[in-house]
Amino acid sequence: MKFLRVLLLLFVVSVQAQQGGMWIPSLLKGMNEKEMKSLGMKMSASDIYDVNKSSLKDAVPHFNGGCTSEVISPKGLLLTNHHCGFDEIQSHSSLENDYITDGFWAMKMEDELPNKDLVVTFIVKIEDVTTQVLEGTQGLSEADKQKKIQQNISSLSSSLPKESWQENKIRTFYDGNQYMLFLTETYKDVRLVGAPPSSVGKFGSDTDNWVWPRHTGDFSLFRIYADKNNRPAEYSKDNVPYTPKHFLPISLDGVAEDDFTLVFGYPGRTSEYLPAVAIEQIVKELNPAKVEIRDRALKVADGFMRKDKAIKIQYASKYASIANYWKKWMGETQGLIKSNAVAVKKQQEKAFQEKVVKSGKQAEYGNLLSDFESNYNEILPYALSRDYFMETVLRNTEMLSLAYKMYQLEQIYNLRGEQSFNDRRNNLVEGLGAFYKDFNAKVDEKVFEQLIDLYATKSPKQFLPQSLNNIDASKLATEVYGQSRLTTYDGVKELLKGDSKTVLENLNNDKGFQVVKAMADIFVKEVNPKYEEINLKITALQRTYMKAQLELNKDSRIFPDANSTLRVTYGKVKGYEPKDATLYTPVTYLDGVMEKYIPGDYEFDVPAKLIDLYKKKDYGQYGEKGKMPVCFIGTNHTTGGNSGSPALDAKGNLIGLNFDRVWEGTMSDIYYDPAICRNIMVDMRYVLFIIDKYAGAKNLIDEMKLVHPKKKK
Repeated sequence: MKFLRVLLLLFVVSVQAQQGGMWIPSLLKGMNEKEMKSLGMKMSASDIYDVNKSSLKDAVPHFNGGCTSEVISPKGLLLTNHHCGFDEIQSHSSLENDYITDGFWAMKMEDELPNKDLVVTFIVKIEDVTTQVLEGTQGLSEADKQKKIQQNISSLSSSLPKESWQENKIRTFYDGNQYMLFLTETYKDVRLVGAPPSSVGKFGSDTDNWVWPRHTGDFSLFRIYADKNNRPAEYSKDNVPYTPKHFLPISLDGVAEDDFTLVFGYPGRTSEYLPAVAIEQIVKELNPAKVEIRDRALKVADGFMRKDKAIKIQYASKYASIANYWKKWMGETQGLIKSNAVAVKKQQEKAFQEKVVKSGKQAEYGNLLSDFESNYNEILPYALSRDYFMETVLRNTEMLSLAYKMYQLEQIYNLRGEQSFNDRRNNLVEGLGAFYKDFNAKVDEKVFEQLIDLYATKSPKQFLPQSLNNIDASKLATEVYGQSRLTTYDGVKELLKGDSKTVLENLNNDKGFQVVKAMADIFVKEVNPKYEEINLKITALQRTYMKAQLELNKDSRIFPDANSTLRVTYGKVKGYEPKDATLYTPVTYLDGVMEKYIPGDYEFDVPAKLIDLYKKKDYGQYGEKGKMPVCFIGTNHTTGGNSGSPALDAKGNLIGLNFDRVWEGTMSDIYYDPAICRNIMVDMRYVLFIIDKYAGAKNLIDEMKLVHPKKKK
């Protein structure tokens, strides 16, 4: 649809340049380029994205599908967040080699550690394929339209030109009003190079998560390896360091308030154009339920982790993963309330309705808001029940999530027969060793006890299995974990031994499986189908609503929601006022680390060597006026997936590493408020200081290109 491209390029630029939005890098020329230059950018749009010559996009790969990373040397050295590389750091750790606690540094390439299944993906080019994707969809029902779109996407992905090592990926924008093709290259040999101790990389841990002021050195280093032709290849000792099309020089000049910042990365998901009724449900119903579930799970795990180092290693990554969105949802809810987002949306909807009438589009758009209201009211009990099931069974109680895999195995037998059953059973048995390595039945039993109690008392009653009515959660937990064979790897292998009839009979006699089957039967048969049915209607409404927004607000800045594709967001280094009489400045220093220091504490301990460097003020070339900068904040519009994103200066030099947002502004996924929405970045000088002065890994520093862009030549 050509009008969408025109809208993106020709929106009126306001006198005061705007800083919100997540923009498609191939469409920056025009309004975005003017805005960025008005904020202080010294580059051109083609310096950021270009197909015919190297550009910034060539240095910013997607890190394992969930984070962002950047190439910082001509030898494929890769920088991302500590929390993005944490699974790999943990997988190489043991009581003998505790890289989580002590850190890891490869002083030569032979010491770098391979990581099974870790990949990074580069974008080669981006093209609009809206017309081809929507071909033949006119006049179809919503379900048939979505089916035809998926057929077209599949056909285009396989037929459009690409090299054998490349992949075509098509993603939707503006809720199905635009489709873009991403030609990608995925590298599969990515090795761990360096990671600071958790007392640096996770300093402040869960207490400081989503909080400013922040003092976390949230970074880790990897290296991309390729075959002799510099192309993607599976791990091999014969592979060589990847030679990038572009790598990022690193600025030693730091930042000052109002400096231009550009963050390049892969934001996961936002919902900036939800109607007021949807936001109200999030604030009052859905977020509080999920927060309560995770709160209970985290308290159990925390109690065990503080007492047992082996459990701490087992559960460190899992705990951090659960805690991340637990705290985010709390901040999001508070931010939506503080910024009065529901009322603002209602005002916008009133103005929208007036525009619909004025444009004579009542027949097409006049019922959108009332249809949203009725559909969201109808979906609420199903959405709430779905969240309770997913949070209890699939995300936070490990034995229940495993039992659900067994439930799916039974469904596969019923739907596809013996061969499919055997294939899945064999894959399960083979893959569960890693699961049990980090599983502790005592911890999980207490999590189960807490969450099954919530499920039985607070999830919508009409979808509660009879077997969970009026239960004694403690007694049930003792029975399940005392009797179920799902609590050990040997027990599972025994359960899955024999022909399909024997396996299914054994499973249905297992106490853990019985609990999940009762819950899953209702979820699969009553909750999820109805949820999907209503959600399909909401999806169609949202697409039409987005189309109407684009048509009726042609002088507005309308950016597409995040969908894990490469985006640019720009802004400035800026402090903020979170509440009355409280003003946050935009930069933190190592002094703040020492102020928070609690000897021996798992969140706020500080390594002895770092204390010594601080006392001596031994900051090398990385300090600033006798102080060591650690983190800074800016007005860049980021979300999950932007973890590890490079923060660049006006000339495209690396100045920081994005890793978080401030708590008051986490609602930016739904409603961006420039007054309080801030992203948090590690200052690159602190990263270099830790690598050089703390770790002594000068071999890595020597690979990088360090520059002074602010100094006059």
